[in-house]
Amino acid sequence: MSHASNPDLINRLRRANGHLAGIIKMVEEGEDGLKIAQQMAAVVSALDKAKTLIVTDHIEHHLEELIGPLPSALRTDLAKLGELAKYL
Repeated sequence: MSHASNPDLINRLRRANGHLAGIIKMVEEGEDGLKIAQQMAAVVSALDKAKTLIVTDHIEHHLEELIGPLPSALRTDLAKLGELAKYL
């Protein structure tokens, strides 16, 4: 599946976008810095998860081009590898 058609990825990005819009409004309205920082952490987390999905999808796509359909055990291992993306 292409990341462009991955509904989970799109939902995560929309959620991050909504959080970011809320943060901008909070800053404009002079909200408490702690509340703003908490919301910023939520955006970063949502983007990290989206990045993990993109990296995993990208790896899977190119592996399938090379070796054909992937067994489910390999997909599970790839998901673990994709988790490393949040540290890049």
